[in-house]
Amino acid sequence: MAVMPRVLIPLPDRDFDPTEVAVPYRVMKASGIDVVFATPLGREAHADELMLTGAGLDCWGQLWGLRKIRVVGRLLRANRDARSAYAAMRLDAAFTTPLPYAALEAGDFDALLLAGGHRARGMRAFLESPLLQGLVADFFDSGRPVAAICHGVVLAARSTSRITGRSVLYGRKTTALTWALERSAWNLTRYFARFWDPDYYRTYTEEKGEPEGARSVEAEVTRTLRRKEDFVDVAARAPDHFRKTSGMFRDSPSDFRPAHVVKDGVYVSARWPGDAFAFARTFAEVVLAARTAR
Repeated sequence: MAVMPRVLIPLPDRDFDPTEVAVPYRVMKASGIDVVFATPLGREAHADELMLTGAGLDCWGQLWGLRKIRVVGRLLRANRDARSAYAAMRLDAAFTTPLPYAALEAGDFDALLLAGGHRARGMRAFLESPLLQGLVADFFDSGRPVAAICHGVVLAARSTSRITGRSVLYGRKTTALTWALERSAWNLTRYFARFWDPDYYRTYTEEKGEPEGARSVEAEVTRTLRRKEDFVDVAARAPDHFRKTSGMFRDSPSDFRPAHVVKDGVYVSARWPGDAFAFARTFAEVVLAARTAR
């Protein structure tokens, strides 16, 4: 019997985006790919509850009796497909009993998938982990497939190749959470929803004297690339441009029109939860093709 390819998905202890993890999990499993999870100390990770339920994202979110009335929360939270995938993932022993970061070796896996999240309290430790940055570099340096979505691309951008001494993304084409999408969600939550927690949607905010957007995902990732043009956004004349860029539409198992995914060899990247199905399907194809080619 053929051994299934193994994809590693490292997670922070808390605050990961449920869609960006659970949808790839479901697609990988359906494609005959084994999924292994890891957390800092080998304890079960917890998603950002606001992104999972939407309760607490509206301007009345601090009022207990009104928390479940969702307007902005319904727009930003994981949709039905993603919540279903998340519920299934939480029943898998691979998710409830993850490996600790310290036990990870790139050679034990066929591929790596880096998901995102934005809430600073949980995501910063993930993005700043020297252990994970070294692991990511080992995957890239060994030529194994890697996928990154949203803030997961920041982790890749911060990982330095042991071969070149540069970011592993230097010389590659990539996308990530664009400043346009990040800014629109930030403005929506700070002005019209979660005003008592105005920077909820920003993992890093600008320091005094820096222009707005200097600490955005797009800005940080772009600074590590060989050319700024290597950050690939949706082309101005792309079909379904509004559907792809407005932040109002998400892809589904049967409709990839809202998605924007960039593939550069065995590296696959995407922007936000609205790309999750196309992102996962593209990466599953890359993983299976790479396994066959060995």
